[in-house]
Amino acid sequence: MTVVVVGGGLAGLVAARHLAESGRDVTVFEEREEVGGRVRTAKADGYTFDRGFQVMFSAYPAAKRELDIEALAPRAFTPGATIAAPNHRSVLSDPLRNPTAAPQTLFNTDVRTADKLRLFRLQRELADVEPAELLARGGSTIAEYLADYGFSRRFVERFAAPFYGGITLDRSLETDSAVFEYTYKMLSEGEIFVPAGGMQAIPRQLADRARAAGATIETDAAVTDLQADDGEVTVETGSETVTAESAVVATDPRTAADLTGVETIPTEALGCVTQYFSLPSSRAPDTGKRIALNAADDRPNTVAPLSAVASEYAPEDMALYGATFLGTPEESDAELAEEVRAALRSWYPKASFDALELRRTDRVPFAQFAQPPGFRRSLPDPTAPEGNVVLAGDYTRWSSIQGALESGNVAADLVR
Repeated sequence: MTVVVVGGGLAGLVAARHLAESGRDVTVFEEREEVGGRVRTAKADGYTFDRGFQVMFSAYPAAKRELDIEALAPRAFTPGATIAAPNHRSVLSDPLRNPTAAPQTLFNTDVRTADKLRLFRLQRELADVEPAELLARGGSTIAEYLADYGFSRRFVERFAAPFYGGITLDRSLETDSAVFEYTYKMLSEGEIFVPAGGMQAIPRQLADRARAAGATIETDAAVTDLQADDGEVTVETGSETVTAESAVVATDPRTAADLTGVETIPTEALGCVTQYFSLPSSRAPDTGKRIALNAADDRPNTVAPLSAVASEYAPEDMALYGATFLGTPEESDAELAEEVRAALRSWYPKASFDALELRRTDRVPFAQFAQPPGFRRSLPDPTAPEGNVVLAGDYTRWSSIQGALESGNVAADLVR
């Protein structure tokens, strides 16, 4: 059987590998010069810039199944986060996974003892639940879930809102609580990391595995039309017409909707802006390997000490930081950079940020699709397109790397 995979992102590459391993003749068409979809990395002047602040959860079931994580040379963040406000910082961590931070967590006054105990109890409760079962739950907002569980408003405002705002791009915590339960379980059972070579090392590894299984991957080959008639599928690219017995559409949501006509593919976008800054290492404040959460406001929402986590992300004598703003702010790159400088100066008043230099700004208008309570009921079935066409993308599961990887496996099974 011949199969065309439209799109060389995570979902398409996983589908291509599994289809090729099952003996199918597979060709992947990717419109860009390189594979990866939304997971991309740029390098310049010795720095590594991922497109938007992206990380991998090592406990994701699909990641453990589809990837050789150790071959990615994972560079892990320290569990927990730094809660930052003007002239004030505190640490909240998991004392079981990060014992050295136990005293800081114990005496953290931003989070009350009762909330710390609730976190520990929730961790134990979720440990006994299968991940797939967690996704089948939900139906309330994260804000409602935390309130019902008894977490204080102080905890929500100073920790949960910025932390989960970074994960869901929704600081108001209006995302379905199933996403909170799933990701909290993953955080409790594994690490957050970036590959030493940048996040695009993930799709590159998937592409290598697909090619090793026998799949052909054509880049700079955008599919402009797809027709499914009489038991076969015809796709048009800028240079050729290809006929196959089946197709997997694994593009971004808007392109997938245009190619297949499936109206239930979610296209309501959540965006973000990530700015990258360098600072001489000799002047860099001691941040450790924790993400800093803006407890005061969302300008920016988080700052990540990237080179402290992955030294490969910056030259030896320089530090690299990634600051993320939620949504699609209209301010110029320079105006946003001034807000980052002001925040860092207020968080680290003894440090000097005069030499902080803006290196890159990534504006990502479509980073995730919206996931309000009950969103999974409205997602398209992978078999929704007419004819021998199957959808693969996180928009058939939930908006995450886990969702993308899992959807590729599901699509391959359906084609078989």
